[in-house]
Amino acid sequence: MAELTTGMPAPDFTLQRDGGGTVSLADFRGRPLVLFFYPKDDTEACTVEAKDFTAMKPEFDAAGVALLGISPDPVKKHDRFVAKHALAVPLASDESHDVLEAYGVWKEKSLYGRTYMGVERTTLLIDAAGRIAEIWPKVKVKGHAEAVLTAARKL
Repeated sequence: MAELTTGMPAPDFTLQRDGGGTVSLADFRGRPLVLFFYPKDDTEACTVEAKDFTAMKPEFDAAGVALLGISPDPVKKHDRFVAKHALAVPLASDESHDVLEAYGVWKEKSLYGRTYMGVERTTLLIDAAGRIAEIWPKVKVKGHAEAVLTAARKL
């Protein structure tokens, strides 16, 4: 799998989402999409990131930009995460890791000398035509949603 770069078409997907049903990249054609990949529901940084995007959702809506979070957690866990933190952003489940791999965010990580496979926190801004406009790899959560909104407003 070649590394994704700006200007490339975003890999297509259809995934199960919180609240039931599915979500596809095609659902967002005609409007920009912020696609944020995160490791795990209800962990500190992931919770802050999801809450930051939720808090700024009205501003993303005003800019005509959709939001979608994807992690390998199952839908039932997403439902609990959304309810617990009153999240307003849709969350998709990629338990098979197919989409995570297609986007190049399923990577070998290490913690305390132990290596394992996991999600590298990454955000992509996809334009209305389905092309990658910007990529934020190895995201640091503080101030991230604001930086993404600034970039999204320029589309």
